[in-house]
Amino acid sequence: MAKKAFASIALLATAAVAVSGCAGGGAADADNTIDGEVTGDIKVVTWRTDLVEDGTFEKYAEEFNKEYPDVNVTFEGITDYAGEMQTRMSTTNYGDVIGIPAIQPDQFDQFLEPLGETADFEDTYRFLPAASFEGTQYGIAFGGNSNGVVYNKKVWEEAGVTDLPTTEQEWLDALQLIKDNTDAIPLYTNYKDGWPLTQSFGNLGAITNDPDASTKMAEDPAPWTEGKDQYAIDSLLYESVAAGLTEEDPLTTNWEQSKVDLGTGKIAAMTLGSWAISQMQAAAEENGGSADDIGFMAFPANVDGTQYAVIGGDYNLAVSRHSQAKAAAWAWIQWVVEDSGYTETQGMISPVIDKDLPESLQGFAEAGVELIEMNPAPAGKEGLINEVADDSQIDLYGPIYRQKLVDIARGAADGDKDSYFAELNERWGASVENLAG
Repeated sequence: MAKKAFASIALLATAAVAVSGCAGGGAADADNTIDGEVTGDIKVVTWRTDLVEDGTFEKYAEEFNKEYPDVNVTFEGITDYAGEMQTRMSTTNYGDVIGIPAIQPDQFDQFLEPLGETADFEDTYRFLPAASFEGTQYGIAFGGNSNGVVYNKKVWEEAGVTDLPTTEQEWLDALQLIKDNTDAIPLYTNYKDGWPLTQSFGNLGAITNDPDASTKMAEDPAPWTEGKDQYAIDSLLYESVAAGLTEEDPLTTNWEQSKVDLGTGKIAAMTLGSWAISQMQAAAEENGGSADDIGFMAFPANVDGTQYAVIGGDYNLAVSRHSQAKAAAWAWIQWVVEDSGYTETQGMISPVIDKDLPESLQGFAEAGVELIEMNPAPAGKEGLINEVADDSQIDLYGPIYRQKLVDIARGAADGDKDSYFAELNERWGASVENLAG
């Protein structure tokens, strides 16, 4: 899986595919509908190149054909999926089943076959809003992820941490125990690679249990104020670094090595999405550790004693408007989402509501963590938070301002938490006012 799988989710709706001479129109055959005969040739175009290369998708096709013998399924994996699909979507030849790329919702009907009324899917599937427009559903998530903290259970136990933290102070106390009682780095920032620093932004809404947190932040003149989500997210990073509870030299961090080090107990924790669990488990087993040592906890915050974790869907699978075998494409989507075992083996959250959480997230259930999905922005405000971020030059989905936060916390740049948060509020607030004006 792409290393930034979950981080990319928030970006999928931020850019529109350029439309040039490709508006509307599926096959002319009136019988070619998603409710038609399940037969024909379909090509599945996917970002999961690894599952194409290792034969996993071919095995899925063999199982699918036991139920639908008249369908021939082929696969194409694209390494730069987001980039190449931007180009392909200006043609009519972009596969029969695709993961919806960066298309604005009001463009869905130009490229994708409608699957039905969203209301008819709400009792069956999670993660519907991202692929819905004006009450019509155009895609079903292939799986979902949660945000939180990946950690090495063995290290935390050896350090004497008996209860997982639910506040910032409990977090800092736990990391201090790890520093005092083990040889592990308590929290690893992956500062040099940069993108892992962005992962904590996915906890927006979890701190205050607010599914509208993203929309509200777009209109909030001071989100780096105590009591708000963004303050809590960035304060946790700042205070961890300031207390000396992170790697000694952040300029030399290494993502690939960090997976091995967390898996083998040289690192105690990293703030990442649940997509990373399977990678850490594999790294542990390949280097003398145990997959059982890898745990996942919610962001250390609570509302009246209850912790929350934001979950969101990965790419949504959709039927091309131009497919010549729409019923077969739709049958594949339903089968692979519900019956293939994909989410179970990948440690992802199934979009099927009735299915249990993956084993890697069972700790959430045991700890009473409640899952929340973020609400989509209302009409006319879909890209507002990105516009404010661009105008203020605060890269919410990038590492630059967070790297400066780390630098200030470790004494490598001037200022302190209060002064930097005040600067961020000033810049953000000016852009909120400017764009509202």
